[in-house]
Amino acid sequence: MVDADLSGSGFFRVAERNGVFWLVDPDGGRFLSKGVNTVRFDQDRIAGTERVPYADACRTKYGNLQSWRTAVSQRLASWEFNTVGCWSDELVASTGSRLLATAPITELGASFRLHRRDQIFPDVFDSEFWAHIRVSADQRCRHRHNDPGLLGTFVDNELYWSPDWRGTDELLTLFLNLPSHRPGRIAAISGLQAHYREISQFNAVWRTRARSWEELGRIEHIVAPFVRLRPGAVNDALETKANLEDPAREAFSADCDAFAAVVADKYFELCVSAIKAADPNHLVIGSRFGYQPLSGVIAAAGRHLDVVSFNCYDFDPGPVIDAYAATGKPCLISEFSFRGDDAGLPNSKGAGPRVATQTERAQAFEGYVVAALSKPNVIGYHWFEHADQPVQGRFDGEDSNFGTVTIDDQVYGELTEMMRKVNAAAERIHAAAVAAAI
Repeated sequence: MVDADLSGSGFFRVAERNGVFWLVDPDGGRFLSKGVNTVRFDQDRIAGTERVPYADACRTKYGNLQSWRTAVSQRLASWEFNTVGCWSDELVASTGSRLLATAPITELGASFRLHRRDQIFPDVFDSEFWAHIRVSADQRCRHRHNDPGLLGTFVDNELYWSPDWRGTDELLTLFLNLPSHRPGRIAAISGLQAHYREISQFNAVWRTRARSWEELGRIEHIVAPFVRLRPGAVNDALETKANLEDPAREAFSADCDAFAAVVADKYFELCVSAIKAADPNHLVIGSRFGYQPLSGVIAAAGRHLDVVSFNCYDFDPGPVIDAYAATGKPCLISEFSFRGDDAGLPNSKGAGPRVATQTERAQAFEGYVVAALSKPNVIGYHWFEHADQPVQGRFDGEDSNFGTVTIDDQVYGELTEMMRKVNAAAERIHAAAVAAAI
């Protein structure tokens, strides 16, 4: 659908119209990104083996990879999806009768972190970080710079920003416990020294035995004096109460929040700059937050990104969307899903809610997407994922009913019919978002 007051630029961009954010396609049409992740023939090896049961089934069913691509592309379009999401075979996007958009991931920060095995979060203060991401962005983005089908580029996926399901560490304590020569540790101590001035004032909060800032830099392991809950509405209220009762805890929290905001600002500034240098034509669509991080991190993302992306495995995404929409930027839900316990899979490991039946699964999709589209900042939603996971578990043990199809490529009829229905109505629902929010 082409609106008279929107113009095509040859590439996807974002626009706000009547208080509602939209993507604008290369020809000037309003666009909501309705995507599916991990659309690939070789999805999910069984952990510890080379077996890919989905590929085995599709090889028998379709005969070859190209026939599978065509069939899957046509099928996604028939369900009114228009985007092939993360970790997908991008050739699927151009194989059917309708061109689908692509949304690849560069994993800039993650690739540097893996290069530095002592890091849980990439050391953004390291000069080699900037050198690494410039080269990586050039290798991964430059060849796409003239691609009109590219929706935008994700920077990373689910980096560790603050306490979450993976642990209780703060970014500040992670950086304080890097090896003493690492730039990130030096930056963390310098920031604390600038704030406290005297080591005694620092120790009153952090309870270390260091007698000088130099000695603090030599301590092998600095233990956090407090453990905070992961961010979120209920936990934030509990943390506020705890801070009011203990000034030292409040000071510790402020230290952690301030440092995370500095790290986030540097991370997003450098990564977006690297991608834009390699590909100035396309959107940078976020780092797929795995869990709602601290407000300073969200604010930093909003300052640098074209689109803020996040994964949200709740029944109602509304409160999480509101937290990210505070940036004033458009938002993309880069992962969500529901698992049905009638699918014959263990569903013992994997994100998000479990429901009893495929009927409830379809209803959960409808409720979630309608709620998301009622928010004016939302410009898309990507379902995780195309096919079910192996009953034996994939590389990380996940064994869940996340698919639009079974591992034998049989379509979940109730779910996909609901997807077709909601996807077809998405623009109409979203156009009424401001009125619904008042």
